[in-house]
Amino acid sequence: MTKRGQKFGKVLFASMLLTLTVALSGCAGDKAAGDSKQIADTSAANSSEVNTAINAETSVSSEEMSETSEANETTDDASHITIGIPQDLDSLVPSLSQGAGTQEILYNIYEGLYKPDSEGNLVPAVASDYTMSEDGLVYTFTLRDGIQFHNGNPVTVADVKYSIETCAGLNGGEPVISAFSNIESVETPDESTIVITLKESSSPFMAILSTVEAAIVPADVADLQTNPVGTGPYKFVSRSLQENVVLERFDQYWGEPAHIKDITLKVLADSDSIVMNLKGGAVDLVARVSTTQAAELGDDFEVLEGTMNLVQALYLNNAAAPFDIEKVRQALCYAVNKQEILDFVSEGKGTPVGSSMFPAFGKYYVEELNNLYTTNIEKAKELLTEAGYPDGFSFTMKVPSNYQQHVDTAQVVAEQLKQINVTANIELIEWETWLSDVYQGRDFEATLVGVDASTLTAGAMLSRFRSDAHNNFINYNNQEYDAAYAEALAAEAVMDDGKATEAYKKCETILAETAANVYIQDMCELVAVRKGYTGYTFYPLYIQDFSKLDVQ
Repeated sequence: MTKRGQKFGKVLFASMLLTLTVALSGCAGDKAAGDSKQIADTSAANSSEVNTAINAETSVSSEEMSETSEANETTDDASHITIGIPQDLDSLVPSLSQGAGTQEILYNIYEGLYKPDSEGNLVPAVASDYTMSEDGLVYTFTLRDGIQFHNGNPVTVADVKYSIETCAGLNGGEPVISAFSNIESVETPDESTIVITLKESSSPFMAILSTVEAAIVPADVADLQTNPVGTGPYKFVSRSLQENVVLERFDQYWGEPAHIKDITLKVLADSDSIVMNLKGGAVDLVARVSTTQAAELGDDFEVLEGTMNLVQALYLNNAAAPFDIEKVRQALCYAVNKQEILDFVSEGKGTPVGSSMFPAFGKYYVEELNNLYTTNIEKAKELLTEAGYPDGFSFTMKVPSNYQQHVDTAQVVAEQLKQINVTANIELIEWETWLSDVYQGRDFEATLVGVDASTLTAGAMLSRFRSDAHNNFINYNNQEYDAAYAEALAAEAVMDDGKATEAYKKCETILAETAANVYIQDMCELVAVRKGYTGYTFYPLYIQDFSKLDVQ
């Protein structure tokens, strides 16, 4: 066995996984960790090696855990913050969560064997370390000593076995996480050891284990939907549907204690109410406000700037006319002016993108694709004529109403498309309707949202576009793409990172050249924080880490 995980070290997060979140700033995800998943600042982990660089310096001993408890006891018990969120949580069960907006909250309640940190690294969580066999098939984890669930019960290897087997479909039914279908068995030879054996080696496997969906939950809690129990720095207190979720600091947390004792997550489904709620004192922090909203806040707030780490695009249903014609899709790409959108929506902030990958992915990101379609109205009209639409056409663009940045972008895109006689009728819909009708039901012509990843792995963004992917909500069907993606998976199976990276870049290029979607930008993220609160930390993924927040 080769030692790959010693105590509290870091595993570079960059070249792993295939999980994803359809992060839609309106962001959604799905259960395909390894297929693709979630529907967002910083630097990306650029490691060319998978599961490397374990630092053996930071294990949490029982003595340190005692010190952690003491630190919790001395934290200000009166501290509280109210945070505005754009939609209610779609599930309190981690393996069933879909939206990125849900998973970024559940990150504070649940943990997997490992989890991502603010630099995009994987760090030990429920497990204290792990080893991997030379052939990449056997992963052996050590359960963290003394770790507890929020209900006070100790976490056992039986809980870990139950959680992983449930996600893998080994307890009956289909795998909740599709990539976990690669798990052959989960064994617990003693009270501190978990052995996971794979059918085939997979370099992204550790990243899959780090996602919210793969969180460790108690085997004896029947209904996590009403009684969520995890191991994270915050525990669930209560929920009022479409109104709020209340969390409380978990004082027996194994790691660095959270600073703020109580958190209320207030649902602000109407984006027009955000400024009123902030200025009126109803909420203290809102992530992803628009530049217009930020400008209205005044001196009582700080506005922090990062990036959302997502791909905002006009996503096209490739199976619906006229978007089943490549030239029509290309015409739309030539008609859209990305810089004009950035200037109008966010005062020039944001980063133009040309395919389904954003800059934080480092080595996978192909910047040259940003300039594949420079604005060319005449070229766009020529392509429409060649496609049989010389007089243009009309279509409906469905946009989640609770995300003002997407609404603003949709309005600019609609104006730009008028130049080629294409009419985009904007239909604002609620987020829950977007999830059920557009993402799951594929009942749409076009939609403007942002898609992000739950891990910094190419598969997390790209697996959704395979013709047979269950979360291929745009109905993309391209044999060349399928072959390139299969090539990437084959390279990952033999740990050939170079070949895998090139194959993934080929996938991105195919998406861009065939105009699978009208790619726009990785959006600027502005976070409004009431003065007196500190510690907000940007992650290279769609995460809000409440444990780092503090009160001055």
